[in-house]
Amino acid sequence: MFFVPLKKFLALALLLCSLPSLSNGACESWLPHSDWTTHCQDPVDKTWHAIGSKWRNSQCMDCTCSGCCDAYSTPRQFPNDCVSVFDSEACVYRVHKRDDPTVECPIFGSVGK
Repeated sequence: MFFVPLKKFLALALLLCSLPSLSNGACESWLPHSDWTTHCQDPVDKTWHAIGSKWRNSQCMDCTCSGCCDAYSTPRQFPNDCVSVFDSEACVYRVHKRDDPTVECPIFGSVGK
């Protein structure tokens, strides 16, 4: 009888351990190719990188030879009189007043990195 609660606990623990990886929609992973012995290829830019290295590709993703994740967070909560604009060179969202881009706005909530 002692084993039934333990089995349920272990099943719950296993489920909870798997949830963080399922909830991270800002990342993608890929399987290494058999010809990737010293280098791997970025699937977006088609550039080659040494195994074990890290890089940022042209779509603002931080990558390794295992996969890539967004290098930025996306603002979701900010004042109504503001707008978010993505700066693709800096890989960040800038949130500023709609009528005056020189005035930055506070960000109350974001998703991603």
